Amino acid sequence: MTDQSATEVPVTASANPESPSQERRDLLELLRTRRFFLRQTARDLTDEQASTASTVSTLTIAGLIKHVTATEATWARFIVEGPSAFPDMTEAAFAERERQFRMLDGETLAGLLQAYEEVAARTDDLVTTVDLDSAHPLPPAPWFEPGAVRTARQALVHVAAETAQHAGHADIVREAIDGAKTMG
Repeated sequence: MTDQSATEVPVTASANPESPSQERRDLLELLRTRRFFLRQTARDLTDEQASTASTVSTLTIAGLIKHVTATEATWARFIVEGPSAFPDMTEAAFAERERQFRMLDGETLAGLLQAYEEVAARTDDLVTTVDLDSAHPLPPAPWFEPGAVRTARQALVHVAAETAQHAGHADIVREAIDGAKTMG
């Protein structure tokens, strides 16, 4: 992992050779900065540290990165495929969701970060090409309003919000591990 100061946000080039609109650049920047702060919580950690639940919560940095990766991938599929991108509300789906929050045997922090980068790159490509006004109905779930519809734009903003929320969780977990802070 490269050593970067907490205030330095790396610049990534758009996958689209044509210059994206200001709105698309803003969405890319929003996603990029939120992802940076989440990844920053994992800097210089060992696999053991990354899988440590250092607070009264069971959350770990590795688990949060794994969960955010899966969440972003699902919302990106939703933008393209619609509600079928989400798993049905079954016991098996809930068990799999629980596994998203843990680094399992055979997984490494480096591998989870690589998977996150791959999902992020695919989402960034989508940002530059998708009709941001395209919309799909949300599937039935306790956390979705019945009959609700989301545009691609709303889904991307949701991904950024979810990433920011979990970056905050990860920052607290990291500070409890070794005192390191994302900012400062």
